[in-house]
Amino acid sequence: MSIAFLIAAASVIGSSGPTPPPTAEQPVAPYTQSDANAGTAPIPGDAVYKAFHERAGIDRIVVDMIARCQRDPRIADIFKGQDLVRLHRTLVEQLCYIAGGPCRYSGRDMATAHKDMGLQNRDFNALVEDLQAAMDQEGVPFRDQNRLLAKLAPMQRLTVERPPKF
Repeated sequence: MSIAFLIAAASVIGSSGPTPPPTAEQPVAPYTQSDANAGTAPIPGDAVYKAFHERAGIDRIVVDMIARCQRDPRIADIFKGQDLVRLHRTLVEQLCYIAGGPCRYSGRDMATAHKDMGLQNRDFNALVEDLQAAMDQEGVPFRDQNRLLAKLAPMQRLTVERPPKF
């Protein structure tokens, strides 16, 4: 092993170990906060919210879904360089709000949040598959998953910007 290799390895590793993930959100341009930005009205009542195991269950689902998306070769590149702290917070708020929970949505509207990402229908579909797997992992009943997905499905036209490549 060469000394140059050892010096290079030491500079990469450093004495403090690997860099931890960010814990603070990155700033965004000002916008008007509104529950209307969530993309749809909430499901009436709190039965779906309870089926999702309330806010703690929704948090677990979002953590699992983001991890799946980051590992999913179909869409992993989309998540590189994104503010995952903000994404986690706003997804929890959005799903909690739409599921009929006591949450407010403070994120941007769907078109603005996804602008210039170049998303295609296949990207949206892959994310939904990862969300379904996370809901299955949490033990959310199929009928309640479908009620939430029915609310999310129309957002496809707000988030997809590019026609499919042939």
